[in-house]
Amino acid sequence: MDKTTDSTKLTKLHELTSLLPREIRGQSHALPRITSAVRRGELGLTKPGRPRGSFLLLGPTGVGKTETVVVLTNQIFGAGQLFRFDMSEFQNQEALGLLLGARLGEVGYLGGVRERAAEGSLLFDEAEKAHPRVLDILLQLLDAARITVATGQTLDFSGFYIWLTSNIGSAELMSLQHSNDATLERHVLTRAQQTLRPEIFARVNEKLVFHRLSYEHQLEIAEKFLAREIQFLKARGHALELDKTVLPFLVRKGFPPKTRRAAHARCRRKTGRRCRQRMFAGGAPGLRRSGSGRGARLPHRPLNQTSERYKWLSPISSSGCTAPSLRVRSCAQTSRMAFRFAALLGS
Repeated sequence: MDKTTDSTKLTKLHELTSLLPREIRGQSHALPRITSAVRRGELGLTKPGRPRGSFLLLGPTGVGKTETVVVLTNQIFGAGQLFRFDMSEFQNQEALGLLLGARLGEVGYLGGVRERAAEGSLLFDEAEKAHPRVLDILLQLLDAARITVATGQTLDFSGFYIWLTSNIGSAELMSLQHSNDATLERHVLTRAQQTLRPEIFARVNEKLVFHRLSYEHQLEIAEKFLAREIQFLKARGHALELDKTVLPFLVRKGFPPKTRRAAHARCRRKTGRRCRQRMFAGGAPGLRRSGSGRGARLPHRPLNQTSERYKWLSPISSSGCTAPSLRVRSCAQTSRMAFRFAALLGS
């Protein structure tokens, strides 16, 4: 490895200290441990013949477990080096053939990963749902970083990080609101040790519990994703005016106290119907809500006070001036943004 490569790697490792807290909010207790483990792996300080690092990330849905893996992998290896396996798709014994190859001569998913990359991250989502025979493969990866596929070839995964995520104990984590963090972590780790096989649990280097998000952290996350959404719309010729009540509104809709999945479905039901009505009825130039004679009156129901806070501005013309043909003031089209935002939060 030349001096330029060494310098580049050290720079990337140094930037993790500021990058992860900026991208992952509300998990300041876990990020330093992840950063330290990754630095050991990248500097060659881990045991030979093992993965560069192995991690078990526990906690509720939507608190940043998968996002942590994505951000870190992109920083260290670049885009395209994260290989994700949803273990809910590997719940029967036949799924073993998908990983290793079902017939002689096939390399399976893991063989395909190794053909594409010599280093990167392997992410096993919801690891507790995998079939016991699939967990045997996971045990081999954690223990020796070597797998034999259907071709008879033994593949080396010592250049990879192994990430396991799980929702074990998340219901209790969300409901025990008055317990301190240390008590919650002990409870979740005990549940994980009971659910996962002891030999797998023991071979994971770092076992981390991601906490539920406070209201302040929810606002920070909402602001980050909302800024991305505004840029997305601006790049497609739309401008969006938002006042200070937008972030609290989106947080209330996207972060209910116990479950985000129900909020996603509720947001889809409430906003989807109005979004379709406005897009099909008012999406053509020249249509206006007012009965000024310059366009057809759009059928609509009265908007509540919260909805009136949002203003969807007209498309920007090629000359850079606002096209005068359309100015709709409602929450119907902006609700598409709210729905996309809620989908990002639920991912």
